[in-house]
This record gives sequence, C-alpha cells and structure tokens, in this order.
Amino acid sequence: MKHFSSFLIAISMVAAAPAANAAEGFTTGQAARLVIGQPTFTAQEPGVSQTLLGAVGGVAYANDMLVVVDANRLGATPINHRVLLYKNLSTTLPQPEDELPQSRRCNVCVGEATVVLGQPDFDTGELKAASEKTLRNPLGVATDGVMLVVADTDNNRILIWNTVPQTNDAPADVVIGQSDFKSVLVNGGKGITPANNTLRGPQGVWLQNGKLFVADTGNNRVLIWNSIPTSNGAAASVVLGAPNFETTVQTDLTKTDFTPKRNEFRTPVAVTSDGMRLVVTDLGNNRVLIWNSIPTQNQAEPDIVVGQPDFTSGRANNVEVMCEPTGVDDDGNNLYPRLCERTLEFPRSALISGNYLFIADGGNDRVMIYNSVPTENGATADAVLGQIFERVNLISDSADPRGVASSGAVRTPQSLAFDGKNLFVSDPFSRRVMIFTASERKVPNTGVRNAASREVFAIGAITFSGTVAQGQIIKVKIGEVEYSYTVQREESFAQVVEHVVGVINAGAGDPLAFASPNVNRAAVILTARMSGAEGNSVAIEVTIEGDNAANLVAATSSATLQGGQDAAQIAPGTIVSLFGEGLSDSTASADPNATNLPTELAGVQVYFDGIRAPLFMVSPEEIRAQVPWEVLDAQSINAIVRTRRDDGSVQAATAVSVPIVPQNPGIFAVEGSADPRPGIVMHGSPYATGTVSVDGSTAAGNVATVRIRDRAYSYTLVEDDTLESVRNKMIELINQDPEVEAFQAGSFTRIRLRARVRGQAGNGIEYSASSLDGDQVIMTATTPALCCANEGLVTRENPALPGETILVLATGLGLVTPEEAKLGQHTGQAYDGPELNDPVEFVSSLAGGRTANVLSAGMLPGAIGVFEVALELNSDLPSDEQTQLTIAQDIYVSNIVTLPVYNPNPSTTSQ
Repeated sequence: MKHFSSFLIAISMVAAAPAANAAEGFTTGQAARLVIGQPTFTAQEPGVSQTLLGAVGGVAYANDMLVVVDANRLGATPINHRVLLYKNLSTTLPQPEDELPQSRRCNVCVGEATVVLGQPDFDTGELKAASEKTLRNPLGVATDGVMLVVADTDNNRILIWNTVPQTNDAPADVVIGQSDFKSVLVNGGKGITPANNTLRGPQGVWLQNGKLFVADTGNNRVLIWNSIPTSNGAAASVVLGAPNFETTVQTDLTKTDFTPKRNEFRTPVAVTSDGMRLVVTDLGNNRVLIWNSIPTQNQAEPDIVVGQPDFTSGRANNVEVMCEPTGVDDDGNNLYPRLCERTLEFPRSALISGNYLFIADGGNDRVMIYNSVPTENGATADAVLGQIFERVNLISDSADPRGVASSGAVRTPQSLAFDGKNLFVSDPFSRRVMIFTASERKVPNTGVRNAASREVFAIGAITFSGTVAQGQIIKVKIGEVEYSYTVQREESFAQVVEHVVGVINAGAGDPLAFASPNVNRAAVILTARMSGAEGNSVAIEVTIEGDNAANLVAATSSATLQGGQDAAQIAPGTIVSLFGEGLSDSTASADPNATNLPTELAGVQVYFDGIRAPLFMVSPEEIRAQVPWEVLDAQSINAIVRTRRDDGSVQAATAVSVPIVPQNPGIFAVEGSADPRPGIVMHGSPYATGTVSVDGSTAAGNVATVRIRDRAYSYTLVEDDTLESVRNKMIELINQDPEVEAFQAGSFTRIRLRARVRGQAGNGIEYSASSLDGDQVIMTATTPALCCANEGLVTRENPALPGETILVLATGLGLVTPEEAKLGQHTGQAYDGPELNDPVEFVSSLAGGRTANVLSAGMLPGAIGVFEVALELNSDLPSDEQTQLTIAQDIYVSNIVTLPVYNPNPSTTSQ
C-alpha cells in the first residue's frame, strides 16, 4: 500500500479556487501575520508578564516603538493597569519576507516588552492610589517618538512624559485634567460642569505637530491644546462638541427618538490627525467625523461623516439607508442584511495614516479600511479585517467558539496603530494585539482545503437520550419533508438511530440531506446534499409523539444544518491543498517514496503559525503540504506562502486563516470530475473474509460460540473476562480450524476471519456466531459466509460485492491511539508506529445509505499523513455503479465518493 499511497498523493489537483487579489494591500478576510501577547493565536491565557497581555486597550506606534495599554472599559479581563513599550520593534518582529527561525511552537507569536509604566515590574498588575507613577484603567495612548501621552481614564486625567521613558515605573512629568498627581476628581470636583482644564473619563489622546488632542469622553467633547502642556492643569485652547468650555452637552438617553447633531458628540472615544485633517470617533452616534482642516474655533462643524448617510442619523448599522436590499419579503417589502461595508456599530477608534483611514468597528467585530480618506458621506470601505465577508459578523452570528479567537478574528477591536506596512489591532477579549500586514494576496480566504475533500458540506445532528420504549413516534423534519419512525419493540439507541437513518435514506433519499448513523453518540448525522454555504439554510426539526413520548428525548444541534463553506476545517496532520495564483515560478514534487518530506520546493515555503510545513508538491496554482501535528493546541492558525522567485526576489503572500478542529476526514478520490467523485477504493483482501462482532457485556458462565461450517468453537466465560479477552480466546480457538484463520480487527472487539487458501476457492465457507439464550455476551456474524476474495482497484469491470471488505485512503482523522502509535505521528515523516492503531475519535461509515462496518481506520505505516480505512460493506447492498460512501467522526462527515457495487443475488437484497 505504500507505493499506492505515494501515487495517490502525487496526483495533481485540478479543483478550481476563487481568484486571488494580485494587488498588494489589505484585503477582506485576511489573517493576522503576527500576534503579540499570547503563545498562540487562540490561547487567550490570562495573566501579566513581559510577554503575556491582559485585556488590552489603546495602541500607538512611532519611531520603531509600539506602545500598548494593558487595560480597558469593555468588561474584558484581566485589567493590569499598565502601559507597555516595545522598543526597537523592527529587530524583534520578523519582516514579511524573512525566513522564519524554527525555535518554538508558534514562530509568529512574538513581542517582549522593554519598559512597563504604571507598575514596578512586568509581573505586577495591581491597582494603586493616584501618583505620578500609577494608572487606573488607562485607555488611550499617543506618542510622536519623543513624547508619550496616556489617557488615565478612571483617574480623570492625562499624563505626559516629556521624553519616552527608558526605565520601568518612570514618573510622568505633567498631568492635565487635575491640579496635581494625587487628585482624581471629575471635572475638578464640579460634578458634571466642565471647564477648560478639567476632564471626565477621557479615553482618547493624540499628538500631532506640537498639538495635543483629547477625547474627553464623559463630557461629550474633544479638547485641543495648541501647544503641548508643560505645567499641571493647563487649559485647553479649543473645544469641539460644545459652544464653550463651560457648557455641558448631555444627551437624553431616555429618548427613543434621538436626532444627532452635526456639531455635537455622543460619547466620543478617540481622536486622530495627520496634521491636515482631524478625525473623531463618535461612539454613541455610530459614526466617525472628519474635519478637512484642524479646527481653530469652538464647536467647529465637521465636513464628512463615515458610517451614516448624513449628520442627523445615528442608528447602529443603519442598513435601510446605507445598504443595498438583499430581496423582498412575502409582502414585497425590502429585506436588508444586518450590516454592510458602509455601516458602523459602536466604533471604538479611528486612525488616519497616509492615504489610509482605519476604523475599529467594535460592535461589528471588524476593522474597516478605506484606501483613501473619504471625501463624501457614508463612504464604502475597501476592505474589512476580522470577518471573511463584508456583510457578516461570524463572532456574533455564530455560537461556534472557533470564530471567537482565530488568526483572522478581532473581538470588539479597541484601538489601532500603523507603521506603514503593519496594522496593529488591540483585541481585548482575546488578550492580544494582532498584526495585519499589507501584502500581495496569493491564496483566497477559502484556499486552504483538505486535499481529499474538495468540498465541505453543511451538517447537523439529531441526538437521542432518555429511555426507548415501544410506541414512541420519532418525527424528523428536513426542510418541508417529514419522516416518521415508530418504535415497534424494546430497542437500543443504536437500533433507533439505524432505523431513523433508514427511513430518511429510503429510496432516492431526502432531496436536501442524507443521513448517517453515529451509534456511539446515539445520533443521526445529517449532511446537506448541496455543498458550501447553501446547505446552511436546510432547516431540521425533531419531535417525539405517541406512547411513552416523554421518556425519550431528542434534540437537534441547531435549527439548520451548519458548517457548509468552500474551505475545510482542518485537523492537525492533514494533507492540505493551498489553491491560488502565482504561488511559484515552476512545478516541483517531492520523491513519492520519501520517508521525510522537504520544507522547500522550487523556492517555495509554507508556514503554519510560523512552523515550516512539509511539502508534497508545488505549482503556480496549487501547493500540497501537511499541516503540522504541533498545532493541535489551537482552534485556528495562519498560513503564509513565501516564494523565492527565479529573479532572486522574495515574496510573502497575505496570511490566510485556517480553522483547526480535532478531526475532519476526507477520502481521496479520482480528480477531474465533479463531486461526488469516484473514490480510489481497493479490494480489501485476496483471501475470502468475514467478521464476528463480540458485543454486550460479560458474565461468568456465558458461552460464546463461532461455527465454521459444522465445526463449533466455544468458550465459557470466567469471572474476570472482558470483551477483549473473550475476543482473544475465540481467536485462539478458531485458529485451530483447517480452513479459516482468525485475527483481531483494528477497531472494536471484532474477530476477522480469513480463508487459509488464497483466491476464489475460499469464498462460500459458511460461518455463524451465537451465545446462549439469556447470556449477556452477544456474538454476531456480519455475513453468512466468507466472501469476496479480490485485489486491486475497485472498478466497473471489477466491482465490489455486498459483504466485501474494501480499503479507502483518507486524511484528516486526527490523533491515534495507543500512545505508542501517537508517538509515531511525526510532521513530515512517514508513520512508524504500530500497524494496529485507531483514531482517538470513533470512525463510522455509510455506504449505499447503510452502515458499513469500520474494521480498522489507522495511520498507514510508511505513509505521511495518510490513513487506511478498512470497511465491510453491508451484505444487502443493491447493485449500483455509483454507490455513495462517506466516513464520519463526531459531527464531521467526509466528502462523498462513489464506488461500483454488484450484487449477484438482487432478489435477496432488502430494499
């Protein structure tokens, strides 16, 4: 099988991938290239250290230094009441084109702070009384590379360091908003009445061309100092949002009919400038305001509004005005998306830098990018970070925890900084700073896929619990079609699952979904027949009626099938294909018989979380690689293609986010045709085979019997017997038979029978299994006779037979047991563990709408990333040249492949 698997991997993929954007810049849905503050993209570890961040807030960049505020007012924890400085940043952050060192688990998880303010050391996060050294929930930060300014929000003040501190816990030089460093009074003790030298919970600060700008959030105003204050309690020069410094502008939040004003704010939280223009983030009005010149008069009116169509609108995600309708309802009224690329919901900050305007659209869990500063109201963003599409919020719209902390997600982004190439985004709830890099898009969002499963289908589960009893009526509704099964007698959950599956798959089956059993979970798995996101609209319901209905509980995993998308969720160790454009200048393949794969081919390297991936082949349109086993600790990783061109230049493509799951199987199939494709299926054995299953439980005195023709082999159970020991004892007895030998199956407590003579002569040897009436041990023969000696590929000319054992090759089945086998799973190396090994998660299979017994499903010795799955087909399968086959683990179902099956006795086939 080693040579066959090598041949399989070497087959060129031809699946089409969405076109990549060739222009360098930021693109919608791209992943972060680097992360600061966590050991992996999805760790979310709480704590306080030189490398570990808490719930971060403001960020700023200047003069090769990143400044990060380790606090917030969003309810995220922990709050460490400190500011961290990362100096000489370019020497610690790898550049996009760099060849990454292989020194740790995540080589793109970087950043070690050099100075801490507000705390005596890097390991302290305590709250202390106000002084020139302490901070209380600081939020905003600004620097020009010379000075440093911090909005010490809960102390109602701004702290200024005249020079960037060089040592930990350095004291500030100047305080404004208070008369001295020990005072923290709101508006100087005047309550809600402000003055030109008072503050109330300021959240945003900015330094530009010798001016200081402050978002005085609690007073609903922005203050401008025309020169940087040099003395405590200095008075501001200009106020925006109010006619004068003493006027309190308080919005009546009890009014439902609120109309924003052009020259007023509702909780401004951030301010930014490029020296020519001023930009204010007006959180409560769900908008960002732009002044085309720096205001010099109080309450100067802005010129442009972003996020709203005009200056008197303030609705969050104002879609009816800002977005194109998606259709009409039954009454002909327009339907709108929840958000679009023009709307905002509680923006937390904005940043103007060069031609760019960036907005942290906190309520929509995304960052909006405008490639040029808008000159008209309600401008459309050019790209969105944190979401794979402009009109979705995967964090809010999905209960899937993998969407919360991924390499491409930002949960309520708080602040932004930009160094001309890298955008720094603070992600407080995930306790990290994400670094997105403007690069050339080579691989689209959906471009990393299980190399065997080209398509991912929406799935759902119906699970049963409680007690099964006669008379219960199980009704399953898929879309508009309802299926019913009535329990006829005392049945196990496994039997109920099998019967419900049979009803749904009867005849041509349900038009929207096909069912497969997962007896271990007492669940019916439903898989959409439509690939991709279209299957996510298939509604499912389950109800229990009839006698004893209250005793049986049935539940659906969700109201509709979920998970349909273009790209697979990937398990560690999976062979994947990265589809794109211009990935390499030439085509190259690794030696198909290699036991160790190279990590560079034709100048191409692929990094997953900075780990250099083993490569099977590269071409301009596709790269085939193995996802490292090491990423099993994450829910998401990033993928970056680095290419050394023929002219000697090096290019690093935009990072792509790859969801990671424990297992998600794919079956290898013939290329060049539409799904479902013909599977690459092998006849299982040149010897006739059969299977005996040992189930139930054990009790002393039970008798297990297997008959080979008229020869009986019986074993009487003793006190300490287990199902495994009963199986082993029976194997010893059967191996005395002159015609048949026995051995252990790879999965479950099953006995495999094999004729001692090769070829067709072994077919037809009758066998059976039984136990005494009332015994707890259950002995079951899966077929009445050994059958189907055959070898080679399953083809139309040489089809599989009902009851035959077949072999399929797969990838993505995850970790295996026992421990010795797990230790044999090495990234980029041929599996060298024991031949008998099983995936940690049980594997089930469905062929022709009926259960196929999984005899084994382990790593294939001598192959890299490949599993060999041995299946025993149902003995009642009808003839069908396109019998559909899937394997499944938990809720994850593989791609559908087909194989020809021929039943020589169609009259005996149950329909």
